[in-house]
Parts: sequence; structure tokens; C-alpha cells
Amino acid sequence: MPSFSLITNSSEETFEIAFKLGKMLAKGEVVTLDGNLGAGKTLFTQGLARALGITEPVTSPTFAILNIYTTGDVPLYHFDVYRISSYDELVEIGYEEYNQGDGIIVIEWAKNIPELEYEERLVKIDIERLDGVSENTRRITIKTYEGKELTCLY
Repeated sequence: MPSFSLITNSSEETFEIAFKLGKMLAKGEVVTLDGNLGAGKTLFTQGLARALGITEPVTSPTFAILNIYTTGDVPLYHFDVYRISSYDELVEIGYEEYNQGDGIIVIEWAKNIPELEYEERLVKIDIERLDGVSENTRRITIKTYEGKELTCLY
């Protein structure tokens, strides 16, 4: 998987990177987000959603597990799998129904479901807080499938 990293120094910069990425996403792609608590996974999803034309508030689906946003140009299916421990559990809550290519899927805490690494059209995001630099400094590492060009992000 081709990859690169970016450093952001504010929540606004992190949102902007997500917004730019969101403009380059296509139906059927799966975006996974990993990072510690407070790293900015939901903020990143908000930037993606705004790029897709979603105007409603985007919140973490931690307790609901799935939030669906259809007010934009493309449906956004936002999963939080923090409390899920297997791919079978993800399928039980309807993952395959939403992975039919009509929208974009975002999955927070994807490292909990290793099978997601095998998604065909995967864009993998890791957000890391850089302690000792600034409270708002993040390293965002983006890995994508062969053929997905993201050069305008850096």
C-alpha cells in the first residue's frame, strides 16, 4: 500500500486535510481510522463528511456503533467498532449491507477488526498525537490501495 505522513498543528489543519481527502473519495471506498482516544478520529470524519456535502452534525457513533448520513452528495456510513471484537460481529450489525458501493464507509478503531485490511478499496488513516510538541500536533499517516492518487494532500 502506498503511504505518506503529514503533520498538523491544529484541529483546523486536521479538518482541512480530511476535507481535501473527502473531495477525492469515491463511492465504494472504505476509510479506516485508528488512533488513541482524543487523537481526532471523529474530527477527521467531520472533515470528510463536510467534503461530501453533509451539513448535519457528525458525531461519534461509539454507543450506536453506526451513524448514517444521507444529506450529502454521497451517503456516509460511519462505524465505531471500539466495542466490537470480530468481523462476524461487524457483519451481524449490517456492515455488508452498507458495503454495496453506493456510499463511503468510515470505520473508527478499525485495528480491532484485522480482516478490514483486506478491503479492496481501502484508505487507511492513522492519527497519532505527538506528545511533547503541542497538544494539537498530530501525525496523520495515510495508506491507500494501488492506483489511488492522493498527491494533492501533501
